[in-house]
Amino acid sequence: MPYGLNIRKDAELDFLSLGALIHRLDPGTIPFRKATECKIHVSGGEFNVAANLADCFGMKTAIASAMSDYPIGDLIAERVRAMGVKPFYKHFKHDGATGPNMATVYSDRGHGLRAPVVFYNRANEAAAQLKPGDFDWDAIFAGGVRWVHSGGIFAALSPTTAELAAEMMKAAKAAGAVTSFDLNFREKLWRISGGIDHAVETIGKIVENVDVLVGNEEDLQKGLGIPGPEVAAKSKLDPSVFFGMIGKVVKKHPKVKVVATTLREVHSTNRHTWSAVAWIDGKTFTAPTAELEVVDRVGGGDGFAAGFIYGLLTGEPPEEAIKLGWAHGALLTTFPGDTTMATVDQVRDFAQGGSARIQR
Repeated sequence: MPYGLNIRKDAELDFLSLGALIHRLDPGTIPFRKATECKIHVSGGEFNVAANLADCFGMKTAIASAMSDYPIGDLIAERVRAMGVKPFYKHFKHDGATGPNMATVYSDRGHGLRAPVVFYNRANEAAAQLKPGDFDWDAIFAGGVRWVHSGGIFAALSPTTAELAAEMMKAAKAAGAVTSFDLNFREKLWRISGGIDHAVETIGKIVENVDVLVGNEEDLQKGLGIPGPEVAAKSKLDPSVFFGMIGKVVKKHPKVKVVATTLREVHSTNRHTWSAVAWIDGKTFTAPTAELEVVDRVGGGDGFAAGFIYGLLTGEPPEEAIKLGWAHGALLTTFPGDTTMATVDQVRDFAQGGSARIQR
């Protein structure tokens, strides 16, 4: 059992995500109040990991999600297919006026000293209506699934989405899958659905059946209700605070075997220093540090999660797995959009210390 995880060798699916599919409108460096046009990126924290694993790393992945039957739903479904992700949809009929809708995220890129600005329209969102019983987990897990994933954004959408995530994790453990959860704590979403105390209680029920947690110190504090660090970090790249909290995490959630996060020092919107750390079955691992020139920072954390999970699924040593996550997350910030445009060879090359010299 590498890393303390019981990863099965063969299954119909390598990876299954449960989460909301969304579309992000991106006016580039122009703020929305002055925008005249936008790019459309299909996204969703949980979907991004499945898409990255399929498109870059060649894994067999799937997403369980809501799909509203109208043109925006069609656009999203086409992109899911294009990324090679198998869909399990609960379909909702759109009424042509008010929904149920596929959520919209609005996010400009900022530039230099001007930070990106992100806001949402999640009114009458189809995914928020998902509830326990909407998916036939026995049928989905019948051919075997090696790894199952969800996250805090989906859990925050409504009381029923959190219950559904807990239901899936329980079914996944019964079916012999490894389970992971990205805490992805979004204060704006939890404020609407009951506040921090409710978040801790809700996430706690999901994490009862989770092997691998992704999240930084703030995620651990707010999402799991772990007391804050007693020492201040020297910098955003200092992992001592994160590692110092792991004992409390494992005491509260003893089934957790792996905790990992990215470390990012933001010097300006386009210049970040980037690293990653992981606690794996009692040992600590730290990725190298890279200076990033960022095109689009959205999705970097999901890029890290995908590379890290790929490393664990393929039996890489822990220090290599974290480097693969670090390298893929770094590369993802060099592309527009939320999902990968990298190849596995590029990721491996960068993880082994490759450079930006031209490849002829």
